Amino acid sequence: MTALTLHPYLFFGGNCREAMEFYRTIFGGELTVSTYGDGPADAHQDPKANSEQMKSKIMFSRLQGEVILLASDHPYYTETQNNGPFSLSLEGSEDEKLTRYFEQLSQDGQITAPLIKQFWGETFGMVKDRYGIHWMVTIKAG
Repeated sequence: MTALTLHPYLFFGGNCREAMEFYRTIFGGELTVSTYGDGPADAHQDPKANSEQMKSKIMFSRLQGEVILLASDHPYYTETQNNGPFSLSLEGSEDEKLTRYFEQLSQDGQITAPLIKQFWGETFGMVKDRYGIHWMVTIKAG
């Protein structure tokens, strides 16, 4: 039986490459990118995805490392901020690493809850990064 995995897939409005490069500087790993123009003409059922405007946009990207993120530019999104009602959650016991991630994600973003020790015993904080992605960081009590 093959293990099932679930990976976040983010959509951007034309700035996917920039966002994924930002995440690569934080999390490390290997970033692979394909544009809409890399495929054959009329590869997509949606004419907007086949348009000249979308050829240089990201059809698919994957950040593969300790953190795995998938993303693309959506043909119908034009906003550079993601306004989706979700959060990505990072959890672990490596205090220094998770604190660094929190600080890096908050650069040009907004801390919505400071990374502090909580009443339930873990350190927890929330941040909205410069691309509008909400992150929750939990440092588990050792």
